[in-house]
Amino acid sequence: MLQVCLNGSRSRVACAHLPITPHEMATAARAAVAAGAQDVHLHPKDRDGADTLDSTAVAAALEAVRAAVPGIPVGVTTGAWAAPDPGARAAQVRSWTVLPDHASVNWHEDGATEVATALLDRGVGIEAGIYSGTPAARRFLSWPHADRVLRVLAEITDTSPQTAVRAAADLLDELRPGATSPILLHGEDDAAWPVLQLAASRRLDTRIGLEDVLRLPDGTPAESNADLVHAARGIIRLVSP
Repeated sequence: MLQVCLNGSRSRVACAHLPITPHEMATAARAAVAAGAQDVHLHPKDRDGADTLDSTAVAAALEAVRAAVPGIPVGVTTGAWAAPDPGARAAQVRSWTVLPDHASVNWHEDGATEVATALLDRGVGIEAGIYSGTPAARRFLSWPHADRVLRVLAEITDTSPQTAVRAAADLLDELRPGATSPILLHGEDDAAWPVLQLAASRRLDTRIGLEDVLRLPDGTPAESNADLVHAARGIIRLVSP
């Protein structure tokens, strides 16, 4: 499965064509799915372009994107930077009026299990975000409901192309055999493409999009999420066993 991550916590300062409004996210998702994306991950934004878990913003983003790509699963973030207090973060999840198909929960953050429990209670699939270089894997695998997540996001924070692949292999070894759900492996910035290639070679789910990387494999700036998805599809076809 190839997921497109439309925007992340980036701003227009980093990427002038980053999709921020619900309409922009819908347009970007439609093009990315046409290019081969099979799942969508997005960060709802407030009027200033900052990440938010506010129910109105979440509903607007989900409704717009779902209308643009009917039948495609759509998920959102629950990152602590959008709502630092764990209790408030879980309360916002419980206040959502429109539910995503899935939501990512970062297991190195305080309150991860509280937020995950709120998602389970509401029937929302969990993407368990496991950052390399953190205690996240150990914390996640000790959670009694680890087997109930939709998938595990093996997220490589090392951005060096020379060392990120080794970090990815180490994290996969740490997660297995304890993690029983499908694993989605991805990297970021300069390491995004080497890690995607590793994911393809191991037949793992992966993702690409302006959240993770702003350049194509040849180093030229990406003009859209669809461009990144198209490039990723090419690598997956070439590398997959």
